[in-house]
Amino acid sequence: MPVKFKPSQTTFVKGQGKVTQNYFIKNTSKQELIDYINKGQKPKIKQKCMNELTRRGIEIVWKTPSED
Repeated sequence: MPVKFKPSQTTFVKGQGKVTQNYFIKNTSKQELIDYINKGQKPKIKQKCMNELTRRGIEIVWKTPSED
């Protein structure tokens, strides 16, 4: 099964029944992954984000925040 970014969400839609929304990391936008690396709390998910960006061919350049 593919790597997940967040847990799945199940909602009830009248006439259709239960609808499951999956949050796979491959469907997550690049900006959302970068924001999670910078501000996220869980190291395991940060590593998943870095692995996904590497898979997409995006090189991560680490910079320290400059004081202006």
